[in-house]
Amino acid sequence: MLIIHHIKRVVLREIDTIATQPIYLFCMVVAPIACFILFSTLMYQGLPEKLPVAVVDADNTPTTREIIRNLDAMQQIGIVARYVTAEEAFEDMKRGNIYAIYYIPEGTTKSLIEELRPTISYYLNYSYLVAGSLTYRDMYIRTLLTNAAIGTSAIIAHGGTKHQAQVFVQPIVIETHAIGNPWLSYSIYLNNTIFPGVLSLFIFLLTAYSVTLEIKTGRAKELLHTSGNNIIVAVIGKLIPQSIFFSLTAIFYNLYLYKYLHFPIHDGIGSMILVSILLVIASQSLGLFLAALLPSPRWAMSIASLWGVVSFSISGFSFPIEGMSGSIQAASNLFPLRHYFTIYCNQALLGEPIGYAATHYAALLLFCLLPLPLMGRLKKALENYPYIK
Repeated sequence: MLIIHHIKRVVLREIDTIATQPIYLFCMVVAPIACFILFSTLMYQGLPEKLPVAVVDADNTPTTREIIRNLDAMQQIGIVARYVTAEEAFEDMKRGNIYAIYYIPEGTTKSLIEELRPTISYYLNYSYLVAGSLTYRDMYIRTLLTNAAIGTSAIIAHGGTKHQAQVFVQPIVIETHAIGNPWLSYSIYLNNTIFPGVLSLFIFLLTAYSVTLEIKTGRAKELLHTSGNNIIVAVIGKLIPQSIFFSLTAIFYNLYLYKYLHFPIHDGIGSMILVSILLVIASQSLGLFLAALLPSPRWAMSIASLWGVVSFSISGFSFPIEGMSGSIQAASNLFPLRHYFTIYCNQALLGEPIGYAATHYAALLLFCLLPLPLMGRLKKALENYPYIK
């Protein structure tokens, strides 16, 4: 009962700190929710549409004009300029006004009639990876459809039936089924990991900040006294209010994603809320570990911010872990977001039983125990660490 009494005293002390220092509520609630709304609004349509593309039609025949009209009808492409020469189009691309150039050389229609296989060229600005990939895909698909239409017409003109032409042009029919994200929405693809990643970053920073701030402000001994000189009680009491606020923010983004935006989820929102709260506690534990290892606010927050930022690259959602080197694959296990992302893929997207992600649940639980060996070091730092301004 005495321990519970001391925990209550530390909790009340921390609530008073949160109430008097706006930075806490800003980092726990305001900034994360603002980021959630910003990212979801930026990608509200799922995919960018009508990206600016230029056309150079050196042939300028009814056939090539029909090709351009069909190209302009594609979802991701919007033809905003037509040039006589490729040099003019390249200048516009250098200025950033267009993302791609569709070049039809002179004599294209004549070569088609004579079955000489003319060449149509695409020029893409891959400095913008998403824009370059989407414009290339639509230009490539449109060109394939044009080839198929011309091939079909040629076979029919030589006496073949429409069915024979279709079999010859496309002997194998390909069906694509996008599992988990059939809309190919970038919002679904990115925000399911950006949201917890942003929250985890704020947790790293605020946990390291709040613990090392006790040393910086000279209140560390007061914290220990309030806790009955028990470092475990001090840490638990200090982090409980933050855990509650961060968990409420995590619940908010899950409701926002799966109830308001209707993102796909197979295993029910309850499991994602559970793993999100587990991510909150694991991230706090890692932030506490860094604060105990490096009691200086400057060092602890620098490493915490670095750890949080690297999490986005090494979690596997932007580039598959399996394609990385063995050492990087092993290092990815040191980041809580990696385990969260794997659980999300297994349960929310694929609807697999919890056993498929059991090791990742265990890893998040192990993160919660990570600071325990350094509690003695943290207590000594709170008692004696000489903060240098």
